[in-house]
Amino acid sequence: MVVLRDFIKQDVEYLVEYLNNDEVTKFLTSRIPTPYTLENAQWWVDIGSKDKMNKAIVVESVFVGVVGAVVGEYEYQRSAEIGYWLAQKYWGKGIATEAVKKFTTSVFSSTEVVRLFAPVFGPNIASMRVLEKCGYKQEAVLQKALFKNGSYFNCHLFAKVRS
Repeated sequence: MVVLRDFIKQDVEYLVEYLNNDEVTKFLTSRIPTPYTLENAQWWVDIGSKDKMNKAIVVESVFVGVVGAVVGEYEYQRSAEIGYWLAQKYWGKGIATEAVKKFTTSVFSSTEVVRLFAPVFGPNIASMRVLEKCGYKQEAVLQKALFKNGSYFNCHLFAKVRS
């Protein structure tokens, strides 16, 4: 069973371990520092995670990943960009799907957000499948919209609108 909770000090070492795995970070935002240090993790737990809607993904009392959203500003104030990641050893077990479903339900029931959207790197088929299983629809493919580590990627834009 997947539980979403606030971050705690015990998550720091896991964050450092997980976010120094290139397989985990290759399709994540470049805002995440590389290498990911103890100081980065401590800042995230103490300050960064509290700035937006962010939750630790926990399975059997073990921190395994993150799901969160950033609410837009001005005319985009009812939309939010969702993002998520899991430690590699937890991939393929349905954890991300359950976490995204729970998070989406929570955002739609407890905030004024009516639209959640996710930009996904073209090669990240697993993430696209998670979104589809959670009822998100692909709205567009933005050609060469993403540039990371010297390569261009298409951005697959998925969204779910509260009914």
